[in-house]
Amino acid sequence: MKIVETSSQTKNQRKGHVKGLGLCSGGLDSILSALLLQHQGVEVTWICFETPFFSSESAQKASIQTNIPLITLDITDDYMEMMKNPRAGFGKNMNPCMDCHALMFSKAGEILKNKGFHFLFSGEVLGQRPKSQNKNSLRYVEKNSGFDGQILRPLCAKLLPETLVEQKGLVDRKKLLDISGRSRKIQLQMAKDFGIKEYPSPAGGCLLTDKIFSNRLRDLMTVQKVFDKRELYFLKHGRHFRLDLKTKVIAGRSKDDNKHLLKYFNTDKDVLLKHAKIPGPDVILTGNATSKNIQTAAMICAGYTKSNPGETTDIRVIKKNEDIICVDTVKAVEFKHLMI
Repeated sequence: MKIVETSSQTKNQRKGHVKGLGLCSGGLDSILSALLLQHQGVEVTWICFETPFFSSESAQKASIQTNIPLITLDITDDYMEMMKNPRAGFGKNMNPCMDCHALMFSKAGEILKNKGFHFLFSGEVLGQRPKSQNKNSLRYVEKNSGFDGQILRPLCAKLLPETLVEQKGLVDRKKLLDISGRSRKIQLQMAKDFGIKEYPSPAGGCLLTDKIFSNRLRDLMTVQKVFDKRELYFLKHGRHFRLDLKTKVIAGRSKDDNKHLLKYFNTDKDVLLKHAKIPGPDVILTGNATSKNIQTAAMICAGYTKSNPGETTDIRVIKKNEDIICVDTVKAVEFKHLMI
């Protein structure tokens, strides 16, 4: 696993200080929890996790804005193993929020032990998310992280049982807060007081809460079952069609889609299809590159161009070599039954 640290403060950490390692999404609550601890003398560092479902982009911006050191860690392999059977189950879509948080604290705890941090913290607020941020769910996360008693939630700590962190005097409980609920009035005032002007909206950036993305992931995990990491990144872009248990077709919706699909295109495993003469989608076939499947993929490609239905048209088929095949153009709606 690759760990990347940012911020000049990393080189200037002073020995003997209490050191807290905080989970950071880059959102306002993450920022405020760190600044609150920093204000009472705690040396804070952030850690942000990356998978194909969420990135460290917002956390990196928060790190630059606050000059708080940031560690980024890709946990895709561990995350996908957890996704096979999350103990607390999924939310409305493919979001295993409670087990996700437990895994993140567990991975952060490994860094805690290896780098001499004294405790973990996060920006969670009691009641802000009814299902994943109530007392029972917060307790579940703590117990299943492997770091029971070492996780502090500074923004709502006074509403929760006293942690070992507070009992040991590593932080002053009196200076922690008792924020609850979905209102952000207190946080907005704190942001103004701390001079924080830039932060993302609280909607969240996890693709696992999105219905369409979740349907695609569920298909990959339960129908195809065997896949590699690049196929998880494909899920973010284009239209997806299931041809058989091992084979999919992904057709770009836009230039941006095409660009991202090509980024993960593998010439040893995939087939790329493009219209030979007119603009259209980049289409990627993954799985069984049989003549029948390539023919279907080529017809899907033609269906999303301005080629007239009923006419034949030429499609480029690119593997290690390039061929041109001629297919009948049909309306894209004819493939709707294959769409995921």
